[in-house]
Amino acid sequence: MATLNITYDGMSADVPVELDRPVSDTDVRRIAAELVRSGGVPGLHLATLREDAFQHYVVDRFRGARGDERIYLRPKVPFGAR
Repeated sequence: MATLNITYDGMSADVPVELDRPVSDTDVRRIAAELVRSGGVPGLHLATLREDAFQHYVVDRFRGARGDERIYLRPKVPFGAR
């Protein structure tokens, strides 16, 4: 079990996802789009979300102190950009 945090259009939400194997960044983006379109993410339901809405998003992965997996899907942030 992992927790997927999705940030989109100024909103952020956590959703538990059951992953039976390691998944690629592409799979994380696809899973997130399906969850958001289907209403599977509390507070973040967009039925008309495009399939490629997360194409340029960053996928970050962390392990919590108790070994729990957290996956963050977020927009790229242009730190230091002018």
